Amino acid sequence: MPTQRVHSPTAAGHRSGVPALAASVGIDRVRERYAGAQAVVTGGAGFVGAHVCRAMHAAGLRVHAIDSLITGSRSNLADLLDQPGVTLEEADVVDHLEVPEDVAVVLHLASPASPVDYLRHPIHTLKVGSIGTLHALGVAKATGARFLLASTSEVYGDPQVHPQPETYLGNVDPTGPRGVYDEAKRFGEAMTYAYERDHAVEVRVARIFNTYGPGMRADDGRLVPTLIGQALAGEALTIHGDGEQTRSLCFIDDLVDGLLRLLVADRSAPCNLGSDVEVTVLDVADRIRGLIDSNLEVVHIDRPSTDPQRRRPDLRVARDLLGWQAEVDLDDGLQRTIAWARSARS
Repeated sequence: MPTQRVHSPTAAGHRSGVPALAASVGIDRVRERYAGAQAVVTGGAGFVGAHVCRAMHAAGLRVHAIDSLITGSRSNLADLLDQPGVTLEEADVVDHLEVPEDVAVVLHLASPASPVDYLRHPIHTLKVGSIGTLHALGVAKATGARFLLASTSEVYGDPQVHPQPETYLGNVDPTGPRGVYDEAKRFGEAMTYAYERDHAVEVRVARIFNTYGPGMRADDGRLVPTLIGQALAGEALTIHGDGEQTRSLCFIDDLVDGLLRLLVADRSAPCNLGSDVEVTVLDVADRIRGLIDSNLEVVHIDRPSTDPQRRRPDLRVARDLLGWQAEVDLDDGLQRTIAWARSARS
């Protein structure tokens, strides 16, 4: 695919409608160290990537986003693309990457991240986690940039240790349908540390737990956007199984703050980022019903066999190293996400 550099929104005056990221400790720390420098953000037009681009720009960096737009969208960056020093390159990280020479940081966020997406693109997901990570690390090696890998709590699989510390090696089924995502991320971590050992690349690895907030696609397939979309449409809310499986939901602003703090921290070993407030899937549905329409029906459907039963991070490393923990209350975060989803539908 030929690369296409985009410097302006596709429609005059179009904006993403995503609220600007609040000032944060992470933005301040990155500004202090990297203001004026160049950042490359792969997957920069995706949900998390666009928020990261926004934060890096707020910290005073020049931002070069790269995205294949397979699951991302230019509209996610529409508020940034007319700003000086911000570019979006339509390219696939599986292909050879050509980036500015004066790169200070590479944030590798590219990958299909929801079950809907990685089950639709299983082989490409594996390629992004392997070949794409290799190419992104090559950029960091060639430019002397610090490299941050967005890994995932999925490297723990369906965990037999609870909550999950970074030292837990996981319970992953490489032959199941979720294996294409889980193993791609595990391979990406292995490649990242090989580059640290063999090429002295400065690396940081964030294991990201369930994240939600403004900017998620309505058809993303993950819990929060699915339930909010159904509720706003006046439809029954669908719950897999009995709904007693748990998730720990982190609001996007908190996650981005943690990522930026980790970027400038003195640690190369993996670091969990997420909320450690554990709630059941059924509780999330009830909260969304209460915020939109308490009369909506909840319908239980078959649960995928690979759906993890429990998921909650051990955050001792993040607290001790970064001085970080998730701050946004779940009800507050859901209200803000619902308000954005309403505006996106209008």
